[in-house]
Amino acid sequence: MTQPSHRHHAIDYLELTVTDLDRARSFYSEAFGWRFNDYGPQYAGIQNPRGADAPEVGGLALGERVRPGGPFVLLYSTDLDRSAEAVEAAGGHVVKGPYAFPGGRRFHFTDPSGNELGVWAER
Repeated sequence: MTQPSHRHHAIDYLELTVTDLDRARSFYSEAFGWRFNDYGPQYAGIQNPRGADAPEVGGLALGERVRPGGPFVLLYSTDLDRSAEAVEAAGGHVVKGPYAFPGGRRFHFTDPSGNELGVWAER
């Protein structure tokens, strides 16, 4: 029996905000051997080292400045709308979305300390 690729509410993906996407891709390719999936001039997905059939492990997102607090953590959800409701009910605040992106749908939220995280789902 194979295990599912994603686990509900587990840390699933990390995004690094970069100010020069091409330079960042070159750096991570050269320094660590990372490979990328292209999604245009604003984003590059970091391929899983297990191979092309495995889900991406992260991404490089073009931004004007580095995201305060460092990498952007994404959790996976089997029910995105319920997860958004749970965030609000627990005292967090949905600050963006839900919205569609090439891999499905996602939203961003802040926790009571102000940390921004995201949650994504395939639908």
